[in-house]
Amino acid sequence: MDADIRSFFDTVSHDWLMRFLKHRIGDVRILRLIQKWLKAGVLEDGVLTASERGTGQGSVISPLLANIYLHYVIDLWAEQWRKREAKGDMIVVRYADDLVFGFEHEADARRFLDAMRARLEAFALSLHPDKTRILEFGRYAAASRAARGLGKPETFNFLGFTLICGKSRRGKFLIHRKSRRDRMRAKLKEVKDKLHKRMHRPLLETGKWLGLVVRGFMNYHAVPTNFRAVDRFRDTTLWLWRRALKRRGERDKTTWEQLTKLADSCMPNARILHPWPEQRFAVRHPRQEPYAGKPQVRICAGGAQ
Repeated sequence: MDADIRSFFDTVSHDWLMRFLKHRIGDVRILRLIQKWLKAGVLEDGVLTASERGTGQGSVISPLLANIYLHYVIDLWAEQWRKREAKGDMIVVRYADDLVFGFEHEADARRFLDAMRARLEAFALSLHPDKTRILEFGRYAAASRAARGLGKPETFNFLGFTLICGKSRRGKFLIHRKSRRDRMRAKLKEVKDKLHKRMHRPLLETGKWLGLVVRGFMNYHAVPTNFRAVDRFRDTTLWLWRRALKRRGERDKTTWEQLTKLADSCMPNARILHPWPEQRFAVRHPRQEPYAGKPQVRICAGGAQ
């Protein structure tokens, strides 16, 4: 289930938020400061707007308050629902207000969706009807849909990536993560606009700036299975740079070979920087636990399996 909370940062209840904060914070001075900050309002284009709901999206404290709010509204409740109501396996992945739930059985997903709607309504929140959906995804999704005469499994977006049911080179199931096209297109448009303003700057200065842009993109998007998108972003950035230089006038004599050589010295080459998930989550340092360092080990009444 790919869930989206409608206008979350604009609809957070101040009363519920302060009740959650009082559950963990005993210093009334801190609580008073947070309450004043919530009622201070937002100054935009010289216009001050104050509201009895919501937290200013983009401010430094909003992500922290959002995590506190959803910890009580969703995290603790979903954990209890999984233990009491779920008939099969269930996982919850939440990053701020971005939510993805995984279920072994479709019936659990639909019952959880109904229960979650009621849960959010009790805390002045609601799910976006167009952005919340249940889809068939996972190891057996392709075979199950093919048996019913359907096409490939649906994809969904999460944290800037499009997640796809795919296969490895050996033919085994593998989740592919690809950079979202709309986000990548928007970033390249931003680079294009800034290059237009920098077209008369020295080449070395612009090259160093583009190196920071490409390196920043790679630091987040250079995950396994996403090499093509990273490589395409670097190549497109270089092409946009050459296009901006050509617009300086006919006197510009910068050749493609010179520009490529300068880019190789300023911009990092496309490569994968992040490890595979099983490498990241595996314990790398020895500890006293008997199964430390052995990923995918479960403890049950009969021992390890």
